Amino acid sequence: MRRTALAALCLTAVATMAVTGCQGDDKSEGKAKDKPNAGQSDKAGQSSKPKEAFAGLTGGEIVDRAVKATSGADSFRIKGDIPDEESGGTISMDMALNRKGDCAGHISMDGEGRADLIKSGDTVYMKYDEAFLRGQSEGESKAEADAAVAMLAGKWTKMSAKGADAEELAGFCDLNTILGDAADGESDATRGKTTTVDGTPAITLYEKDGNEKAGKESFTIYVATEGEPYVLKLVSTTPSDPGSLSFSDYDKPVPTDKPTGEIIDLDALGS
Repeated sequence: MRRTALAALCLTAVATMAVTGCQGDDKSEGKAKDKPNAGQSDKAGQSSKPKEAFAGLTGGEIVDRAVKATSGADSFRIKGDIPDEESGGTISMDMALNRKGDCAGHISMDGEGRADLIKSGDTVYMKYDEAFLRGQSEGESKAEADAAVAMLAGKWTKMSAKGADAEELAGFCDLNTILGDAADGESDATRGKTTTVDGTPAITLYEKDGNEKAGKESFTIYVATEGEPYVLKLVSTTPSDPGSLSFSDYDKPVPTDKPTGEIIDLDALGS
């Protein structure tokens, strides 16, 4: 169970880096916030024709702005499906996280049940349903799987975020860790058409990373054209590593209230 949770979260961090790691050199001293929003028209000499989103900017320059905006967020939500290299399956997740290291959401593996997660301060809370527990019981006897289900299914558990079982998980929940290398790398992204992502106007960008010998990784990136130029969606179009992640709820509070009802203390059980 721990391996699956960590795999999901670490893979998401890698996918996030695919966007934040392709930032080029800063070609402008001003920040995106100091400029008119991409979709706004110049009121002086305003015309009936809408202003082109990111007019005059290359794909790489748009990615540069998107990286700055996304890296400047205090929180956001990640939702999507990503491959698990270890099992060959697919991990689905929906997770909100912030710079304080808090996170809340859920994950599932190949549609086999669900695990809910809340990290608040120094405590990690997790809840597994029966299907998830049985799906992660490979190599265990039926009696062992039945015992785990009887003890844990549908019940919240807690453990210290500083303990060995939760340390990596807790590290992922910190946006400072995930976005730490956002200033590295260069982008040669090309511009695509404008579109919408969950109702938000966006521009499509195409990015390839890597060399011919190692095999190039291909991504389609969707960046908001109104308001802050946040990354809205990232799709890996690499045949060997497909996946899709959407980004939303920028700067919104992460719901990290302590679960109600019975909570099983896993640290106490292991002592």
